[in-house]
Amino acid sequence: MPERDDRIFAGDYKEEPYWWEAFRPQAIEAPALPRRTDVVVVGGGYAGLSTARALADGGIESVVVDAGDFGSGASTRSGGAISAGLSIGKSFTGKTLAYEPAFVREVVGWSIAAYRSLQELVASEKIDCHLEQRGRFLGACASAHYDALRVRHDKLRAGGATDCHLVSREEQRAEIGSDYYHGGLVLETAGKLHPALFYSGLLAAVRRRNSITLAGQTRASKLERTGTGWRVATSAGELAAKHVVVATNGYTSALTPHLQRRLVPIASHVIATEELPEGLALKLCPKGRTFSETRRVLNYYRLSPDGRRVIFGGRARFTEIDGRQRARLLRRSLLQRFPELAGTRITHSWQGNVAFTYDALPHAGCFDGLHFVVGCNGSGVSMMPYLGDAMGRALAGRLHGKLPFENVPLPSIPLYSGKPWFLPAIGGAFRALDYFDERIR
Repeated sequence: MPERDDRIFAGDYKEEPYWWEAFRPQAIEAPALPRRTDVVVVGGGYAGLSTARALADGGIESVVVDAGDFGSGASTRSGGAISAGLSIGKSFTGKTLAYEPAFVREVVGWSIAAYRSLQELVASEKIDCHLEQRGRFLGACASAHYDALRVRHDKLRAGGATDCHLVSREEQRAEIGSDYYHGGLVLETAGKLHPALFYSGLLAAVRRRNSITLAGQTRASKLERTGTGWRVATSAGELAAKHVVVATNGYTSALTPHLQRRLVPIASHVIATEELPEGLALKLCPKGRTFSETRRVLNYYRLSPDGRRVIFGGRARFTEIDGRQRARLLRRSLLQRFPELAGTRITHSWQGNVAFTYDALPHAGCFDGLHFVVGCNGSGVSMMPYLGDAMGRALAGRLHGKLPFENVPLPSIPLYSGKPWFLPAIGGAFRALDYFDERIR
């Protein structure tokens, strides 16, 4: 018999991010767009704002256009986990990807640099966003998954990530108050922050720089090459620019067909619980870790900054779904891991789009004169500000060394034109494979 709604949903239940209790998206509209600027940045998330900030510090003017309010996209909708490690094992299709050891070392180096860059950004701009380095526990959902983690552990250490170590099933209670997993992998160079407060601080830093124009509720509708650069048509008028940077990630549209055919937007769903009884949160999360797992249809979770709620996310479905259905599905997964939360109700439920690439890597570069920073693959909190900053420095002539991922081709996806028709089938197949894996736990 299904549970009654009053046992699942708190009386003040909201279908919006829990993070918005501290910072809500900002309706920033430019009085009038300039006729000309040096750079137009399309997309006002972490990557877009970081690009504009770096451009300003290099003496370059920019206009940042966003189709919605600033902060309404994925930058304030994530779980807020950060780490110095990218997933370089499998693509979103489940295809196993093999990379040369030298390339793995390069990717690990960029990941570590992104993590450190985030800490430097928070410190230099004095952003109060509850940044903590408490490490991450990656749980093995089946015994065979633990064997795979051994291989991943060895590759990471060989690539330079010497901060990771394996945890057996017998030892995992020191990391997490659950017996759900078959052990796991701990990455110490990992942590968490309040994603909306981080965005708020980054937005404030951008607004302090006079050479940046912010134009919210302004949709870019056409990009056209000219002899001296670009003509950008928007819902607020046209402007000319020397360069255009596209930083739309999981919200990439037909404005840039080349990118749209190479990015798959997958919905990530999240819930927040009501406040837990005193002491229970510490039992569930004794070291303040963030948590993720080896399932194909994975979940990720953490405690809220005040240590009183569980923020629990995952692929309840690979596409957008009804808010209450989303909450029920995620709560079911939460209780599988922490049965003692059976009486805990949900206060918030939300979703946002994550952009996945066929090679499971983020990308920054230039195609046919158009610059882009896209493809966070779930690592956007640290990687998107890092790549945006690098792109801005590069355009301002202030980047020492090469742009990360610049020479890594952004691959097309077979039979994909920009509409992810295959996601329900992939989601169903993955759930079936996870079920069979875990039946022989």
